[in-house]
Amino acid sequence: MIAGLYISGDSGTDILEVRGSMTKKWVRYEHAGEQGFGLLAQGVINGHSGELFQNSQASGETLQLQEVRLLAPCEPTKIVAMWNNFHQLAEAQDLIAPEFPFYFIKPASCVVGHGDEILHPEGYDGRLIYEGELGVVIGKTCKGVSRDEVADYVLGYTCINDVTAIHLLFKYDAFPQWTRAKSFDTFGVIGPCIAELDDPDTLYVKTVVNGEERQNYPVSDMFFSPLDLVSLIAGDMTLDPGDVIACGTSLGVKTMKPDTTVSVIIEGVGTLTNRYQPDTASQSED
Repeated sequence: MIAGLYISGDSGTDILEVRGSMTKKWVRYEHAGEQGFGLLAQGVINGHSGELFQNSQASGETLQLQEVRLLAPCEPTKIVAMWNNFHQLAEAQDLIAPEFPFYFIKPASCVVGHGDEILHPEGYDGRLIYEGELGVVIGKTCKGVSRDEVADYVLGYTCINDVTAIHLLFKYDAFPQWTRAKSFDTFGVIGPCIAELDDPDTLYVKTVVNGEERQNYPVSDMFFSPLDLVSLIAGDMTLDPGDVIACGTSLGVKTMKPDTTVSVIIEGVGTLTNRYQPDTASQSED
């Protein structure tokens, strides 16, 4: 954890921007050696008991955001991540329009939360890239659900940085290493919360690197909308509560050099900030 990384205002609400006062935002946290979860409002966490994805109840405990260490807001069994899901990116890179989502799997072991450091893989001397994305968090077991019904299976939305060892991805012509290049520990950055929103298609995803905006794109530019993705993927596999669909990224992806701070910002969801600071690395930024 990077001390002081995510609290810059008096209440800490700067990382959890609110679009409308009724937006519910779930967080998981660590406090006094114990883990918990609850709803965040105006810098105060209202603790809940039970299970996040099953009839949780308010416990009556309250904590200030500054008192806790935020964790990844869910514990997915898998992250289902997209490639080539944006019209602007496909046009710029002369990619084909997909007839069905192009997806790959990131394992649960790669997941970290807001404020955690992004680590450089041991034995890999290539560069890492950031990819700011919108994430869909599944709220209940989802398999074979129609597009009209799928919203009932979504708990909410979160920010994602889909970190990639880019030189490893295309190292072998015979078989692109999608899973390996994207599955190292700390490569699945999720947070800071799960926001319950009715219309994710109106959102914009921004990525800011060391204070400079690198990405700013509309979710509405997707080939397959967030809810389209849930329905289509659930036709292939069972999605469990807490699983995450990373909706893909658009223009503006670049490599990270050591001591880089990356923030993925989605108004109405929050700001996910992490630092890439390997002990030894000689990568330069493109």
